[in-house]
Amino acid sequence: MSQKVSLELLSNGRDAVDGGQDQLFADLKSVILLAIRRIVVISVTAALIFGAVAFVTLTQTPIYKATATVIVDSRQTNVIDLGAVLSGAALNTAVIDTEVRVIESKALLARVAEKEQLILEPEFNPYLPVENSSGPLDWIMNILPGGGDDMADLPPPTEEDIQEAILENLIARSSANRIGTTYLIDVTVWSESAEMAARLANSIAEQYGVEQLETKLEATERATRWLADRVDALQQEVTTKETMVEDFRNASGLITAQGATLTESNIAMLQSEKVQLEANLARSRARYNGMRRQLNNGAGADALGEVLDSPVVAQLKTQLAEAQRKVAELEATYGPRYPALMAARNEVADYTTQIDSEVRRIVENLRVEVEVAEDQIAGLQGRISSSRALLVRNNSAQVRLNELERDAESSRLILSEFVQRFRETREQDELVESDARVLSGASVPLYPSSPRKTLNFLIGIILGGLFGFALAILLEIFDNKIRSLEEIERKFGIPGIGSVPYIKSLRILGFGVKDPGEFLVHNPLSAFAESMRFLRASIAIAQMEDDTKTVTVTSALPNEGKTSVTLSLGRMSALSGDKTLIIDGDFRRRQLTTSAGISPDNGLVEYLMGECKLEDAIYKDKFTDMEMLALKPEGEGIHDVFGSRKFDDLLRQLKEQYDLILIDTGPLLLMAEAGIIASKTDKTLMVIRWQGSRRTATRRALEVLKSMKTDLLGAALNMVDLTQHRHHSEESARSKGYGKYYTKDPRWTWLGFGNRKQEKMNTLSKTENAASYEDSEAEVSERLQNVELKKLG
Repeated sequence: MSQKVSLELLSNGRDAVDGGQDQLFADLKSVILLAIRRIVVISVTAALIFGAVAFVTLTQTPIYKATATVIVDSRQTNVIDLGAVLSGAALNTAVIDTEVRVIESKALLARVAEKEQLILEPEFNPYLPVENSSGPLDWIMNILPGGGDDMADLPPPTEEDIQEAILENLIARSSANRIGTTYLIDVTVWSESAEMAARLANSIAEQYGVEQLETKLEATERATRWLADRVDALQQEVTTKETMVEDFRNASGLITAQGATLTESNIAMLQSEKVQLEANLARSRARYNGMRRQLNNGAGADALGEVLDSPVVAQLKTQLAEAQRKVAELEATYGPRYPALMAARNEVADYTTQIDSEVRRIVENLRVEVEVAEDQIAGLQGRISSSRALLVRNNSAQVRLNELERDAESSRLILSEFVQRFRETREQDELVESDARVLSGASVPLYPSSPRKTLNFLIGIILGGLFGFALAILLEIFDNKIRSLEEIERKFGIPGIGSVPYIKSLRILGFGVKDPGEFLVHNPLSAFAESMRFLRASIAIAQMEDDTKTVTVTSALPNEGKTSVTLSLGRMSALSGDKTLIIDGDFRRRQLTTSAGISPDNGLVEYLMGECKLEDAIYKDKFTDMEMLALKPEGEGIHDVFGSRKFDDLLRQLKEQYDLILIDTGPLLLMAEAGIIASKTDKTLMVIRWQGSRRTATRRALEVLKSMKTDLLGAALNMVDLTQHRHHSEESARSKGYGKYYTKDPRWTWLGFGNRKQEKMNTLSKTENAASYEDSEAEVSERLQNVELKKLG
């Protein structure tokens, strides 16, 4: 099952691919056929456009192009960094594009024009007198309004007008373009002179570098002047601010020493001295209090540390000890009243008294020392408090002083920066270089850049072909005429049953035929006769399927050939052996009766009115066995004759007598009777004139037939010119072998004569209904002799 599904999918895919290829080939075929049909329009249009392009190309003045290349150097060659003052261009896309616009600017080109003296060049100065030229373009310009000598009538130009004209011409003949994403810029100039083009391109490139250098030098000079003025102003500003700082410091007493004010230093010194005095006081008070405690506790002089440290006490103790030793020695020797002993004892007492006095003095000194230290500390504390009060006032002033100092410091920094920039700018004057330089100069071109003849001719051919094909498509769109059976089937959805070729009248030297029906009889092997056989075959098929006997032959509008088709088809049916009747149903024009060469005394109208019998209104064709129900040339016309019951009875009666009945009607869009007749017959044959009938009229006619519920046999394309192959889409109409079967010998047809063999066959066909078209030439000659003998007998 899955294999079957896969095969079906593969088959469907192949069918879709084949259908797409067929559609592609059909579209390509339509395009080719369109080109073939409109070959004259395409060729003429292409020739005109190519001729115009060739004329302009050949008469155009040669123009030479020269190009110089400029590089915008990204490497900075300045040896001193000047920051924003002299920094090179930041090379990005915007900057490079800006430089391109600078090169194309009027200011730069004006300098180039002045430098190169373009005012003396007639190519750029239109006001210079030029020699008369006799070229085609100059002749055309002379005959046009505003050309030629009309310039002589204008007022003389001013110098500004001349300069502006020169500048506009230079701008129009020059351009600058960046090369890709590089730093390279091409400067291009077009001129009628190769030397002028190269000279101007180099001049513009060089002028661009000069402009850049001059701009930098001017910027440097302006910066130097501005910096000098600014440095002087800043120096004065710094001096003023420093003076304000010192004046405020002196006025507020904020004199500093080693980074601190005098008040701060004094407070620090007093505080340090106070700390020292407090330490001494604590030490003295401790000694004094300790000595008092010892004395109060009854300690002797030897127990007092302060006494022991006294050199006076130490000396007195030494002397006391010596005296006591002496007393001891004297007591051991002498009695208590011994004078020397008494004197020694008095000396011991005196030394003891002195020691006690010295102890008391030491104690008193310690007390006094403590009191003095306390007084000193109290004095220092007062001084410290005064200094602190002064410091509080100084701190308030210090805020303002700091502000002034910061302001002065800022001015000093700015001054320092500007002094540095000023020195760098002054030293850079001789080091300034342009950011751009000429990478390659323009050389004198050897060949003109325009006109490019080969390219222009090729463009002319392409444009001519495109415009010609576009015009052909436009004509095809607005062409409302019908060209082929395929178009009939595609546009209207009805079968195209045959193409009837156009018969050119051959009346040179008085020879020829009068109408297609007669041509059919005399030329049974022609393409026209064959087309009638095709139509007869279609009717025969309809007869086998639907028992068709009555056929209405009609058209949308007059002059589409329905009458000639009716007469020719009737004669072909008669020649084929069918009992055929044709009816002239156009009682307004009665053209079928006239074409058949009949002048009836009675006709269809007279029969329907009961003025004659049916057999009196039917006439036999003079060339074939065909019969015709004609219309009397001067007969009465009844507009509703075809809608009568008697006409219906007539059709039923004729069906029993004839194998085929053809009715020629009037135009469907002009006569209501045509639709009525078509509704009463078995089939309707629509005749459409090739390159004559319009789609809109044909569509309305088919709508009329549809509204009348007619059975449409198909459409026949009439008067097709087989020689104009470009208008055909059918392969049969374009076949090369077609003419071998249906055309005459071209050596004789222009004189009105046919090929001898063809004439023999035509004579045979008239006499024996062309029973043996394939007989040999000998048999044909023999039968022709028999026919001649019968005529003589």
